[in-house]
Amino acid sequence: MSSHARDLILVVDDVEINRDLLESILTDSYDVAQAASGMEAIDMMFSGGVEPSLVLLDIQMPDLDGLAVLEMMKGHPLTERIPVIFITAEENAETRGLELGAVDFITKPFNRQVVTLRIANQLTIHKYQTQLEDMVSAKVEELMHSRDKMLENMANIIEYRDLESGQHVKRTIGMTRILVDHLRDEIKFDRHIPHGDRDILIKSVPLHDIGKIAIPDGVLLKPERLTPEEFEIIKTHSAIGSAIIDSIMNEEDPLFHKHCRDICRHHHERWDGKGYPDGLSGTDIPLSARILAVVDVYDALVSPRVYKAPFTHDQAVKIITEGAGTQFDPNVIDAFLEVEEEFKNFDRDNV
Repeated sequence: MSSHARDLILVVDDVEINRDLLESILTDSYDVAQAASGMEAIDMMFSGGVEPSLVLLDIQMPDLDGLAVLEMMKGHPLTERIPVIFITAEENAETRGLELGAVDFITKPFNRQVVTLRIANQLTIHKYQTQLEDMVSAKVEELMHSRDKMLENMANIIEYRDLESGQHVKRTIGMTRILVDHLRDEIKFDRHIPHGDRDILIKSVPLHDIGKIAIPDGVLLKPERLTPEEFEIIKTHSAIGSAIIDSIMNEEDPLFHKHCRDICRHHHERWDGKGYPDGLSGTDIPLSARILAVVDVYDALVSPRVYKAPFTHDQAVKIITEGAGTQFDPNVIDAFLEVEEEFKNFDRDNV
């Protein structure tokens, strides 16, 4: 007995003699399952009861014809990649079938050699395509891992220069995740934070202070409160950081580039337009930056600094709430208040 699993062919036809004939042709080379209707085939595949390598699908069937079955298969994650060969006596069905994604046609009455060759050819093509897709996916995963490692290393550069900033970066990642996940459940924000954006937005957080690597030590590491002139120097880190991001990122991942740049450049903008570096206001400020603005200030308030003791959670919440509509997006503040207990219980010492 061969150690290799045999491909399973699902034969879908409402005429039993056609199903039996195709099974007799295929049974020496493949495992064969039968479905007597389109709905039976859909139930078998969508339930996971059968996982065919290829489907032979009759077009003319009562209730649910082959075209409808194919359309349903292409819309379901379990079946969208399964190759489908139509079996038909019609002469004019090819165009519609190909438009829906059929890979080939076999006409009735069946020719044994044509049936076996077309199935073998399509299985070979499908396996080759799957291997290529798997190789591409593996390469993309490798590149994503390299990108994430780059972010981690760049965040570490900040930490080596300014230990407060380094730990701050790690904490803001965790608290941003809390706030973003809650906002995604809000009707007013759900369309602004699709599932794919959520992960990329969170992964963009580590670079929000990357511009601080260009700030002189005498200002960045000053152990007391900054003078107005020194604060103006600190404020340049947003624009410097966005320029760094533009220089190191390519256009192969525009969404990631956008979130990194938006967060870095605009997380010090204010809802009332009195922030920096561009004086944006209201919803002209990117949503990702409006979210991080709240997280950034909260962490700064509850963290000790050489020039101040940490505020309590309740004090920080009061200060941030008072900034709704002036410093912060009031809708983001509403969401923050709904998860403030999660912020309070966030494990700040083990990030």
